Amino acid sequence: MGVEEEFLLVNPRTRLLAPMAVPVIATAQAKLGDLVTPELTRYQVETRTEPHHHLSALAEQLYAGRLHVSRAAAVHRTRLVSSGTPVLSPAGAPPFMPGKRYERSERMFGALDEEQVCCACHVHVGMDSREEAVRVSNQLRTWTAVLTAMTANSPLWNGRDTRHASWRSVCWARWPAAGPPPYFTSAAHYDDAVATLVGTGVVLDAGGIYWDIRPSHHLPTLELRFADAGLTVDDTVLFTALARAAAATALADVRAGTPAPRPDTHLLRAASWRAARDGLTGALLDPLTRRLTPAWRQVHQLLTRIRPALDQHGDTALVERLITRLSLHGTGAVRQRTALRHRRQPADTLDYLLTHTLTAPSSLRH
Repeated sequence: MGVEEEFLLVNPRTRLLAPMAVPVIATAQAKLGDLVTPELTRYQVETRTEPHHHLSALAEQLYAGRLHVSRAAAVHRTRLVSSGTPVLSPAGAPPFMPGKRYERSERMFGALDEEQVCCACHVHVGMDSREEAVRVSNQLRTWTAVLTAMTANSPLWNGRDTRHASWRSVCWARWPAAGPPPYFTSAAHYDDAVATLVGTGVVLDAGGIYWDIRPSHHLPTLELRFADAGLTVDDTVLFTALARAAAATALADVRAGTPAPRPDTHLLRAASWRAARDGLTGALLDPLTRRLTPAWRQVHQLLTRIRPALDQHGDTALVERLITRLSLHGTGAVRQRTALRHRRQPADTLDYLLTHTLTAPSSLRH
């Protein structure tokens, strides 16, 4: 498994986004090399890990990545924030990173690009073949809503509460190839769909396929892309553990010949939207039963289903500890809103994010 995390850069005095990605990345690369890379705008930075088998080593590298980029940001008088959306933004369109691909994207998508100052967490799970990756994706589609709810960390946009726990998910769903992935009968079926979207100019290239789950176009992995950037390293580690266990469970079903469920696409999209709106504080739409059920009931159903895989990977104890913490303190979205209620000032939420982005993971505190 490997992880990509996207972050925002903020001016600590004005608390507005800071367009300092170019110098921050250049400075951070002295320590991280190509494990730190640009994103769409000059407000954003992305880090990625090497492949890992154990969560403790992954957590250590995730924390080190945040520390190194944070120190590089400090050199340029900016701070690092991990949130799915910015709390406070300067007026006008964001400044984009230089590069031909970003220039093409801006020409093709216009205001869509301008409103995508959003940060996600992507987990890559190793797969033996693209054929199995596609079939595992089919199995996982009905679980993305509850995992979206568990990882919600983007309730604010331009200083106000959007009334959605994951506003980033709502923004991202507007892209032409985004949201729950279609059901594919084979890797060839998937490749044909991607070739059609690219060939007709709907997306820039294979990297512009933004479905919630997709076979990586450059790695032997299945990529789970629907989580907001985790507020803390622990949030990211929990999502990674659940993603790997869910993929392993789905792979076992594939190899056992268990047919993947095929709920209507509109139900999957509705379930994803409901999860993005309510997070874990309400009810989620179960696309299989077509009924609303309490969010935490779906969490426990997921945990029960993937428990054998968690046990196999040795992740059960850590996941149980992090789930307990999630139930006590809430998602990143809940914690952001709690900070906002303190004085009803968006700056309070930003100060909270600045502090907790660099909280050491529990695996390093025990």
